[in-house]
Amino acid sequence: MTSKNQPPREGGSIEHYDAVIIGAGVSGMYALHHLREMGLSVRVYDGASDVGGTWWYNRYPGARVDGPGSPFYCYTFSEELIEEWDWEETQSEQSAVLAYLEHVADRFDLRRDIQFETWVRDARYDEAAQRWTVETSTGVRACAQFLICAVGALSTANMPDIPGIRDFAGETYHTGHWPHQPVQFEGKRVAVIGTGSSGIQAIPEIAKEAAHVTVLQRTPQFAFPAGNRPITAEDMAHARANWDDFRAKMYASNGGFPADPNPSRSALDDTPEQRQAFYEELWQRGGFGFFLKLYDDIAISEEANATLADFVRGKIRAIVRDPETADKLMPDHFVITKRPILENGYFECFNRDNVALVDLREDPIERFTETSVITRSGEHPIDMLVLATGFDAISGSMLRLNPKGRGGESLKERWRDRFHNYLGLAIAGFPNLFMVHGPGSPGVFYNMPLGAERQLDWIGNLMRHLRDNGKGAAEPTTDSETAWAGEVSAIADATLFPRTDSWWTGANIEGKPRYFSAYLAGSIYYARLAEIAANDYDGFVLEPAHRADDAKAC
Repeated sequence: MTSKNQPPREGGSIEHYDAVIIGAGVSGMYALHHLREMGLSVRVYDGASDVGGTWWYNRYPGARVDGPGSPFYCYTFSEELIEEWDWEETQSEQSAVLAYLEHVADRFDLRRDIQFETWVRDARYDEAAQRWTVETSTGVRACAQFLICAVGALSTANMPDIPGIRDFAGETYHTGHWPHQPVQFEGKRVAVIGTGSSGIQAIPEIAKEAAHVTVLQRTPQFAFPAGNRPITAEDMAHARANWDDFRAKMYASNGGFPADPNPSRSALDDTPEQRQAFYEELWQRGGFGFFLKLYDDIAISEEANATLADFVRGKIRAIVRDPETADKLMPDHFVITKRPILENGYFECFNRDNVALVDLREDPIERFTETSVITRSGEHPIDMLVLATGFDAISGSMLRLNPKGRGGESLKERWRDRFHNYLGLAIAGFPNLFMVHGPGSPGVFYNMPLGAERQLDWIGNLMRHLRDNGKGAAEPTTDSETAWAGEVSAIADATLFPRTDSWWTGANIEGKPRYFSAYLAGSIYYARLAEIAANDYDGFVLEPAHRADDAKAC
């Protein structure tokens, strides 16, 4: 029997698996390993030429881990991996993270079940067979009971639509799709659009080589010293000797890193002199630990937030010698309510003679020509354009995939007004489809390798539960989705985060639903997952297998 929601192309052979995984980045690699360990047949499809996901594509100058870093930005499932891999820096550069992921692929022989340079063009659910069928760019068709979407929260590049931008005849690169061959900046006039994480990492590196850099700033940012330092043999030995303790702290923390809770103290409890000394101490120490040691009301109190914002603005004024340029670099949003950025010489680079800042809020781009960018104040000749314009984050990669669920409904239709889902993992009307780091999960607010492990362990347990109990499919109810959306929003609305336009709220993409779409309390989130599983997967409908004689067949 077939349903009306069959793949559009008939004929040809089809491959059969228990699970299909889309994406061979950090999440997809663990999904493959974990499901294989469960005894399932698995196939992974990825458009890249090798493993790595974000770390395969993002090769721009200065690309590094810019959160709490090594040796804790890693997989935790294997003691052997912890023992055999030595990290060299606390904020590991892109090539080091990619080398680690390549090592993991070798260590667990992952590539034999991954088909590279293959994009999934279509994914459709067959209600009668309780199976997903995918079609790929290479013509391969595959059928599986489960579809795991490890498509990346930051993988769909945001390409600006500016008059004439396609007329520009020079070199153009997006930081999220950087070429693998070296890009030569020497002697060239380079314009960079965007001052988010990738722009702030890339601009100082480009300025070291380019003849001139024009920074086209859309939004001034709060940025903090990266505090990058070498990891010594003693550091690695200490991490290994205490790994169980570190891992327990990672599980207990809201962000998935081995940090104690922020001090239970308001910024307003200290005198201005005490606050200044405290912020100065954190600033000098650098690193993401800055945010892990702050007062506990920075994200919830306007007055407390202003004390840190004023401190950072004072640092910018002290670093940037030209007062007019410093004024243009002054952020005016709540501090830490956009993605916190770690920088290595970003503000200092504006003291260079070959770097100029254009504030697009006062001097907007009017158009590009073949050889220049024209703003309201005049023309800027350029040889190269670097787009550090970020991503259609969190939801964009799922919408690009656009799977079709029950009745042929597309995800674009389902998500027209809101990213409806349950737990950030599953979507009503899309049985047996599971997202990793989806909207409504901690996602980008959590240590992503660890978050992938924990989400996929939970998904694997649900899959096992289905098979052990004669069930063919699981999907959430719309009521559970509505309740989950309320829970996510209630946590966010107790903070200042939703009050700032950011890619966290979808404000960087025209027409995107505007609301805060991440679960801000990671430790509570994983407790909720455990609770839901213990209550027989409360909020899901578990549908009996239609083919009880062979629940594993397509």
